[in-house]
Amino acid sequence: MNISLLRSFSCTLLLCVCAAVSNSHAQNTLQPFSYSSFSQTGDQVSKFPNNKLGNKISPNELGGSVGLTWVDGEVFYLVNFSPELTFGNFGAGLDVNFRINKEGKLQKGDYDNLRFIRYLRWGHKGDDVYARLGVLDYARLGHGFILYNYKNSPSYEDRRNGVELDWNFGSYGFESVYGDFARAGVIGVRVFRKPFKMNALEDFPILGDAEVGFTIASDVREDAKGRTVDSTGKVHEKGTVGIYGLDVGFPLIRKPGIQSTFYIDFAKILSYGSGAAIGLLTDVPDLGIFDLSSRIERRFPGKKFIANYFDTFYEIDRLTKIKYLETLTNPSPGIFADLTVGLFNTLYVVGTYQQLDDIDESGILHVGTSTGTLIPVIDAEAGYDKKFIKNFEDLRTLDERSLMYVSAGYKPYPFMKVALIYTWTFKKNTKGIYEAQERVEQRVTFSYPL
Repeated sequence: MNISLLRSFSCTLLLCVCAAVSNSHAQNTLQPFSYSSFSQTGDQVSKFPNNKLGNKISPNELGGSVGLTWVDGEVFYLVNFSPELTFGNFGAGLDVNFRINKEGKLQKGDYDNLRFIRYLRWGHKGDDVYARLGVLDYARLGHGFILYNYKNSPSYEDRRNGVELDWNFGSYGFESVYGDFARAGVIGVRVFRKPFKMNALEDFPILGDAEVGFTIASDVREDAKGRTVDSTGKVHEKGTVGIYGLDVGFPLIRKPGIQSTFYIDFAKILSYGSGAAIGLLTDVPDLGIFDLSSRIERRFPGKKFIANYFDTFYEIDRLTKIKYLETLTNPSPGIFADLTVGLFNTLYVVGTYQQLDDIDESGILHVGTSTGTLIPVIDAEAGYDKKFIKNFEDLRTLDERSLMYVSAGYKPYPFMKVALIYTWTFKKNTKGIYEAQERVEQRVTFSYPL
């Protein structure tokens, strides 16, 4: 199999599909989206999350597959069992893999640390009560100025179990994230209050639903600021990272056909810099066959400050992130944009992009798409994340700045799918450093609805 050709084809296919759908539907609309994973296939991949889609495709289903997997050129036979169960607000997803090499031996680690548990959840992000235990795919606190699209598992081999817990009591509540039960890791909490709820100003426009939040997040590992090695070879850890922030949101429009919120965020990285942002969230649900959700944000970072510090790539590059932060001594304003488009409540495309005005290679992109049930015999989904983007050519290359997942399948029968899956992810080497890894799978998948 020509891996290079497949890689180039996957990049081109993903970019063309996302661009075509986004451009053709950029004037249409959709309900607010929360950030929880909607699929279990292919861990540590950049598929897009949204609560509405998750509600639509959470059936009770027993699934499994057999096939071949190429991991860095080595071939494994694959047997997979992946049930997806939903009972009211409760949902569970497993991802049990048995990879067998050419000598007939099982790949070590496929079921270490309860890796087969994809998630257990109650509700969805945005519900009054939401809890998720297991792999955290796109965790977020508040507007995401501190913690946004955070993934706790940097690779399949290093899959971790964390938790999200949110509770909205009406006039106050909290959101929380803990990245790893087995080891210390990222922890974050946002508490919020609607100060004018349940008083004389509750029905007053804009102020009645205004919300004030306070967020604190930290990587409590002692090497969160990196490591140094002295002349004797002894490793010294530089300490933990802490960030706090304030935010306020003003609902400008609350109508059945449109919702819009203006917000302001401020954050401070302890011992380093601070930054602020203003933004506008707009959701226009159920506009005929289309839905749309959009967000535009203007950012004003100070010296030694990074917005979305805990992000998709954090667990991969956390040891060097402070070193990069210390180079940001000439701050530049920037832009953040988010657009999600839905078609027939089944095909979705999401894209987010952020860029600092005067700093080259500061672009960060996330795109994802899924055909859903739009084409009965075709099942396709894809996701792509890229950081430090300088120009369009960067998007066509896969390297240490990239995460990618592409799956294309044909369904000859409703219960059967023949699929080719390509994943660009990361693995930890013998020195404890994450390096890029390619995976290619040919699968025959069987599913049976309960």
